[in-house]
Amino acid sequence: MNPQAKLISILSLLLGTTITISSNHWAMAWTGLEINTLAILPLISKPHHPRAIEAATKYFLVQAAASTLLLFSCTTNALFTGQWDITQLTHPISCLLLTTAISTKLGLVPFHFWFPEVLQGSSLTTGLLLATAMKFPPITLFLLTSNSLNYTLLTTMAIASAALGGWAGLNQTQTRKILAFSSISHLGWMVIIIIYNHKLTLITFYLYCMMTAAIFLTLKTTKTLKLSSMMTTWTKIPSLNAILMLTLLSLAGLPPLTGFLPKWLIIQELTKQGMTSTATIIALLSLLGLFFYLRLAYCATITLPPNSANYMKQWQTNKSVNTLTTTFITLSTITLLPLSPMIFTIF
Repeated sequence: MNPQAKLISILSLLLGTTITISSNHWAMAWTGLEINTLAILPLISKPHHPRAIEAATKYFLVQAAASTLLLFSCTTNALFTGQWDITQLTHPISCLLLTTAISTKLGLVPFHFWFPEVLQGSSLTTGLLLATAMKFPPITLFLLTSNSLNYTLLTTMAIASAALGGWAGLNQTQTRKILAFSSISHLGWMVIIIIYNHKLTLITFYLYCMMTAAIFLTLKTTKTLKLSSMMTTWTKIPSLNAILMLTLLSLAGLPPLTGFLPKWLIIQELTKQGMTSTATIIALLSLLGLFFYLRLAYCATITLPPNSANYMKQWQTNKSVNTLTTTFITLSTITLLPLSPMIFTIF
C-alpha cells in the first residue's frame, strides 16, 4: 500500500475513535464509527487476495447494518423523549436496538458470525487492529449507556460468548481464528461486569489488548499462521518462541501471570454483587479456552512435527525482535499480583 494512503487510514482510525469516545451527541458518535469503518476497509483488502476482498466485503456489510441499527435506535429515542444525549437513552425499544447494534459491532454472541471469518481473511497487523483498537469505541458506548441497558440480556450474551468462544476454538487449526474466538470469549468477561464496575471493564480491555498485541506481533515475527507451522518456529527464534508460551498462558488467565488479575477481580466483584452462580459458570467456561491455549503452547514449545529423512527444517535466523514486541511480551508475562492490593483500592 502507498505510504501516504496508509498514513491517511491510520490517522482516520485515530480521528474516528477520538470523535466517538469524546462525543455527547449520538450523531457525532455515529460519525466516528463510520469513519473507523471506512478507514479500516483499505487495510483489510490491502493484500489484493480474494479472501481479503471477501473479508472486507463481509466487514463492510455487517458494520453498515450495525450502524443503521444504532442510528435507528438513537432516532427512536429522540422521537419519544426529545433527547440526543448519549447518556439519556431511556426508551425500552431504543435500548434493545442499541444493545443489538453495539453487540454486532463488537462480535458478541449471537452476532459473532462475521468476526472469525474477517480476521482469517486479514493480515496479522490488520487482525491486531480489528481485535483491539476497533473494539474500543463500541465498548465506550456500552460504558456510557450501561445504566439504560438490560442487564439480564447482557449477562446472557456474556455467558454465551464465553461458552462459544471457548467451545468453537477447540477444533481450529488456524491461529487467527483461534485468536478470534479468544477475543469473543474475553468480550464476555468484559460485558458481564460492565454495569457494576466501569473501571474493571476498562482494565480488562487494556490488559487483553496488551496480551493480544504481544501474541500477534510474535506470530508476525515468526510468520506463523497455523498450528502445523507453529511446530517448527522454535528453530527460528528459540527465545521468542519460549516466551510465546508464557504469553499464551497469561492470556488463558493462569496465575501468577498478568491475565489472571482481571479474571480474579471480575469474579470477586460478581461475588460481592451476590452473583456467585454467574461467577462460577463463567469461571468454569474459561476452562474451555484454557484447553486450546495449552494446545497452542504445547505446539509452540514442546512438540516436533513428524518428519522424514529429507525434511528441511527452518533453522535459526539472525532476525531481531523489535522493541514494541519485547515491551508487550514483558508486560504480558510479568506478574501483577504483588500490585493487586493497590489495584483493589482503585476499584
